[in-house]
Amino acid sequence: MSNAEHLASVMVDAFIDAVNEGIDLVPVVADSTSTAKISPFVKAFPGRLVNVGIAEQTLVGTAAGLALGGKVAVTCNAAPFLISRANEQVKVDVCYNNTNVKLFGLNAGASYGPLASTHHSTDDIAIMRGFGNIEIYAPSCPVECRKIIDYALRHTGPVYIRLDGKALPVLHDDDYAFVPGKIDTLREGSDVALVALGSTVHEAVSAAEILNEQGISAKVISVSSVRPCDTQALFEQLKDVSYVVSAEEHNVNGGVGSLVAEVLAEHGLGIRLKRLGLADGQYAIAGDRAATRDRLGIDAQGIARTAQHLIRGENV
Repeated sequence: MSNAEHLASVMVDAFIDAVNEGIDLVPVVADSTSTAKISPFVKAFPGRLVNVGIAEQTLVGTAAGLALGGKVAVTCNAAPFLISRANEQVKVDVCYNNTNVKLFGLNAGASYGPLASTHHSTDDIAIMRGFGNIEIYAPSCPVECRKIIDYALRHTGPVYIRLDGKALPVLHDDDYAFVPGKIDTLREGSDVALVALGSTVHEAVSAAEILNEQGISAKVISVSSVRPCDTQALFEQLKDVSYVVSAEEHNVNGGVGSLVAEVLAEHGLGIRLKRLGLADGQYAIAGDRAATRDRLGIDAQGIARTAQHLIRGENV
């Protein structure tokens, strides 16, 4: 696998291999063939793709119907439209009725940059955590992405997978073993824990390197499995540090920062936490990723700076 790859391309390769292995998989798109990078699948299996047009509610309802008919139905469209426009269908047709649908939220977070809040998906994890009976994943790199998708396509039941819209470098070896619920500690450290979700894991890894140069030992934890999540393992990883910084291209409410806060509070850990992401009640700016992450403080420099402030006892 190349050093950096679009997760949508990883998704399509996984679909092709699944059908070749005998899985009766049917992708459903909402006029989102380019977003899903699905053309190699269509070329390999003409007639297997369902395109409902720009009708996200129909997209999810159709996928649920296909699943009830025995298919492995996968939806492939932009996360903001999947989660917002088809909210009721996701809740009722997929989650409540426990249909075997795999929902892929493409170009999640602020991947669409200058297209602004209509196209940003910075509340999807919070919304999906509010729904019952659906597993939630946010891969951080191509290798992990492929492992998660391979698992999801063979798992019976609803799954939501949040995919970033930019090419991401590899963080894991090819022999990486994905386990649902597993907490992925990428780097050990004793002073501060940097806990991140999805593509911001790369920023946390770089932030740890910045901190190391300043004599600060930073642990890096990737939470790719939001539900299920081994919260006891997360507690074990956090209990021995003095500070925690969470980072996500998502609202600070309902995402990985909230998950960390819940674990700290429920275990009675008096560890200072700073959640980085979109502030309560705010939207992302209309700008490219670098500008957005700089503004939110979720780039490597911002995460490292926040950790330094915490360690110095300063307000953040």
